[in-house]
Amino acid sequence: MDTMDNLEKQLICPICLEMFTKPVVILPCQHNLCRKCANDVFQASNPYLPTRGGSLTSGGRFRCPSCRHEVVLDRHGVYGLQRNLLVENIIDMFKQESSSTKPAPERKEEMPMCDVHEEEKINIYCVTHGVPTCSMCKVFGAHKDCEVAPITSIYQSKKTELSDGIAMVVGNNDRMQGIISQLEEACRAIEENGRRQKTLVCERFDQLYSILEGKKREMGQKVTVEQDEKVNYIRGLTRKYGDHLEESCKMVELGIQTMEEPEMAIFLQNTKPLLKKLAEASSTAHLDKVERGYENMDHYTADFKKEGLALRGLDFLQDDEDEDEEDEDGEAVTEEGEGAQTVSGGSAVTAASVQPSAPQQSNSSPSAAKSAASS
Repeated sequence: MDTMDNLEKQLICPICLEMFTKPVVILPCQHNLCRKCANDVFQASNPYLPTRGGSLTSGGRFRCPSCRHEVVLDRHGVYGLQRNLLVENIIDMFKQESSSTKPAPERKEEMPMCDVHEEEKINIYCVTHGVPTCSMCKVFGAHKDCEVAPITSIYQSKKTELSDGIAMVVGNNDRMQGIISQLEEACRAIEENGRRQKTLVCERFDQLYSILEGKKREMGQKVTVEQDEKVNYIRGLTRKYGDHLEESCKMVELGIQTMEEPEMAIFLQNTKPLLKKLAEASSTAHLDKVERGYENMDHYTADFKKEGLALRGLDFLQDDEDEDEEDEDGEAVTEEGEGAQTVSGGSAVTAASVQPSAPQQSNSSPSAAKSAASS
């Protein structure tokens, strides 16, 4: 009996939950279904499949209710599936064996009995209350005023309704699986697009860094050029004053030696040219003088407050902004201080001008200092 029960479980259709009915079709995944159940599942999974004269004009697909394997059908539908004759023969043998081994009284004992009339079988269905009952309840009992129907007809209609509901749920599950696949694909696309846009943003900022570094070198070079020019001029002027000081010291030594000359005639002969040289040594009219504030370099002061505010305001372009201002060359900022835009894949970064204010050049220069020198 245990063997027969196990065999019966193997012969149960996963759709109608009853023993397979002929003909039995075998799916590509090797699972079996009643042809009617397979057709119900197929119709539920393909509700909008075009038909002509009651027959399909194109193929369709549905999923196996046992393993969820996708079954693809041609224009013949489920009638194109191969019948499983082996299972049909096993069902016939099982039914014959069951009818010969199971005694009739045991079957009668399995029939449900009425709770009110214990000796009466439940053989009718109360449509009003939606419960099965017995004939005595209809005649004398609580259901005498109710609408009733044969239990066999209600059984077949409810069984068909349940089968249709299962097929509908199976088809809905297939649609839900398709939606889940689409959502997963959208999630992967979002992650990939996010990585690509992050890379583009980093490239735009690297361009800004490169422009700022170039401007820093350029402005620093301007300061260095004037610094070297002024330092060289001051050092040359220092050498001239040193040479003049050295000559003055020699004239002083020569004057002291002349003061010690005892002969008056010789003293007078040497005094005239010496006085002239001493006068020249005491004069610095021929030497340049550095004007006040010549060493000042404050005219190279830079103020980047506006540029700093512009950089802090960097953000992505909005949809309502003019797309004609896109920079196709990929330059975020130009050296002339013009605002630039970088656009890629529907997202863009706005870069404000980072051109520093041009340093206010002072009129002080070595040539101007030389021309302004006074005695």
